[in-house]
Amino acid sequence: MQTLDNPFKRALAQGRPQIGLWAALADSYVTELLASTGFDWLLIDGEHAPNDLRSTLAQLQAVAPYPTHPIVRPVRNDAAIIKQLLDIGTQTLLVPMIENADDARAAVAATRYPPLGIRGVGSALARASRWNGAADYLHRAADGLCMLVQVETANALAQLDEIAAVDGVDGVFFGPADLSASMGLLGQPGAPAVREAIVAGIRAVRAHGKAAGVLAADRAIAHEYLQAGATFVAVGSDVALLARGASELAAAFRQSAA
Repeated sequence: MQTLDNPFKRALAQGRPQIGLWAALADSYVTELLASTGFDWLLIDGEHAPNDLRSTLAQLQAVAPYPTHPIVRPVRNDAAIIKQLLDIGTQTLLVPMIENADDARAAVAATRYPPLGIRGVGSALARASRWNGAADYLHRAADGLCMLVQVETANALAQLDEIAAVDGVDGVFFGPADLSASMGLLGQPGAPAVREAIVAGIRAVRAHGKAAGVLAADRAIAHEYLQAGATFVAVGSDVALLARGASELAAAFRQSAA
């Protein structure tokens, strides 16, 4: 584990698109398999997948030998939860349901040690510091952290400029499912109005010099967002890949047997 080096953060700063996949099966064996397939990043989901601290730790350890970068999404914007995730070695966080600049500032503060933030000091017990084996970790930790915040409601979208301007926010991620619901288009993340709002949001975030990201399982829509300037795009999930592949295989043999 390269304690203070964050190649994903560096790639975003350089404007190099990073293609990712949602890892929601909450299993270190599956996540390690995914890490070997060539994606730039994997999202270990603690909001909608059945992950806890130990399963997240196991997946961070499983991914560590591979070039794929693990991103962790906590269940909510909570300083205590973020502290635990950082201590087990999370370097890049995707914090959900950021509604305004104050929410974004709180998320950033949770990743910084005092006097710059409120992160609790426990590096002697932490994988992140290699159990105090990393030189000057307390003063250098923030350099290797990447803070991504999720904008996923119409209310948050209206405050996007203020959110993107928060110091310490490295990127803004658009959540099409929740955003479409808040726009009165529940279950229609690919609706034209939703796509237009996200494209405009991507351009606004990039204008602030920050990275813009989104989840788009539809390949054409994913390319649309990349062309608009998105620099980190998730193009599917392990759950969908497994379910679709298994269903197609079963259907093929049911048809041939019939």
